[in-house]
Amino acid sequence: MSDAGERPSLPAPDFDFLVYSLRLQAEMSLGLIPLEENIEPDLDLARHNIELLAMLQTKTKGNLTVEEQRALDNSVVELRFRFVEAQNRRTAP
Repeated sequence: MSDAGERPSLPAPDFDFLVYSLRLQAEMSLGLIPLEENIEPDLDLARHNIELLAMLQTKTKGNLTVEEQRALDNSVVELRFRFVEAQNRRTAP
């Protein structure tokens, strides 16, 4: 980046970046990546992004490289676990 106002180059539009983008959105919605203080997690939006990843998992079964499948599977499992944790924190006394 040569100028202060110039945008950095965009990453390649590949499957890994798509999974990363959806995962990052889910993590932000779960409150795992706080952008501002005192913002409540948006579990509906988090669930939506996790379901998008799960849909990709179903629709791409058998068509991904081992690395792509592993990244997608790990993302879905971990985000589902984090979602349950966030639900439990919300309902805890």
